[in-house]
Amino acid sequence: MNSLLIAGYSASELGIFTDKDPKIEVIKKAIRRRLEAYAEEGLIWLIFTGNTGFEYWALEVAQEMKEEYDFQLATIFDFEDHGQRLSEASQLKIASFKQLDYVKYCFDSYANPSQLKAYNQYLIDKVNGAFVFYDEEHETRLHWLVDMMKAKEGFAVDFLTFEGLQEIAEEYYE
Repeated sequence: MNSLLIAGYSASELGIFTDKDPKIEVIKKAIRRRLEAYAEEGLIWLIFTGNTGFEYWALEVAQEMKEEYDFQLATIFDFEDHGQRLSEASQLKIASFKQLDYVKYCFDSYANPSQLKAYNQYLIDKVNGAFVFYDEEHETRLHWLVDMMKAKEGFAVDFLTFEGLQEIAEEYYE
């Protein structure tokens, strides 16, 4: 696999409201394990959408691993004004996504709902697969992207679920 889309829950969807929350370390451990496995298979590009939460933590891990594994990092934002209404702390995190090897904006600004579907399709068409922190029992707006991934024949989706995260947490705290 040459390119991998990274997507997942926001921090608030996970009940994480501080960067010091111990759940973040467990999530990062899960991310590192998966990225190491992908790197061994020849992964080159990690593609982000610029969302805080899971994607931001994955970006932090990928940046730590970048030199060792020679990852290339990219962000494909939905809109050029992505995140402008968020808090200053969130905007600083989004700024990290704007400093990667490749940055693209699909649209200038939001005009209609069809842009979101077109954006999701664009993402899926540009990557070989996805690593997604998503559990169908805890549905969010991310389900639109996940549903499109599942509908594309041969598209590889690797899910990190709450059950999988719990297993890692148990190992981490032993």
